Amino acid sequence: MAFPQSGFFHNTRTTLEMIKWEHSVFALPFALTGAVLAAGGWPRWQTLLLIVVCMVSLRTAAMAFNRLVDAEIDSRNPRTAMRAIPAGLLSKGFVALFTLVSLGAFLTAAALLNRLTLLLSPVAILVTLGYSYMKRVTQWSHLVLGLALGIAPSAAWIAVRGGLDPRILVLTLAVLLWVAGFDILYACQDFEHDRTHDLHSVPQAFGLAGSFALARTMHLLTAGCLVWLLRVFHLGSAATAGVLVVALLLLYEHSLIRPDDLRRMNAAFFTLNGVISVVFFCAVALDVHVRHPSA
Repeated sequence: MAFPQSGFFHNTRTTLEMIKWEHSVFALPFALTGAVLAAGGWPRWQTLLLIVVCMVSLRTAAMAFNRLVDAEIDSRNPRTAMRAIPAGLLSKGFVALFTLVSLGAFLTAAALLNRLTLLLSPVAILVTLGYSYMKRVTQWSHLVLGLALGIAPSAAWIAVRGGLDPRILVLTLAVLLWVAGFDILYACQDFEHDRTHDLHSVPQAFGLAGSFALARTMHLLTAGCLVWLLRVFHLGSAATAGVLVVALLLLYEHSLIRPDDLRRMNAAFFTLNGVISVVFFCAVALDVHVRHPSA
């Protein structure tokens, strides 16, 4: 059995590897999209920096917390048994401290943005950390994860404007459905484990074929929400092209895996979804820049 290795920097590096902090790319571009739409161009660099700090620090805290509370579950699952805590590479105490430091960074950045971002920060914390307990009580935990990432563009809008425009909730809904859909697909890998350990998920409740059908429906609705977003913000050809590319990428994602063949799950889950978020942000940012070149 491996024992935790000492050294703050070693443990920090191991924690960052454990939570795959680089996967912040999933939600960060959608937060930046919300900021660009709110500002009608690029926000002030100070605001943009604080939004990035909020996004990365809260996502880091949520992932570390998830690994902490799921350590026992992970130890019983062959797919996750070698994660840092069950493998003995990190202590629970260090991960708990890392989570608190990340939350401190989030709250500090939220306070520096404006009063409303600070007032709403406990709600964001409750949603993102609360997700870790959802699969113990409901098969719809995927929707909670979707909400945790989906609030990013609305939160960024508030960071820029100091208030909320209902139009940005269309993008929140799109991200919620997108994330919930691909999380349902990812959970198919743990179908047998969840069933034998009394954990709730859509695959456990509806089976693999039903889960794939529901994920496809959610991603179809995602594309519909993005088209709706084009209309409510009167976006042009660049953003329209971005939505078309996103739709094609979602279609390709679903072609990579089947209920009886999950071998290319990592390509579908990590690579393509990262590309989707970046492509959409770049398309909207370009569109806004073309319409407001001086912003």
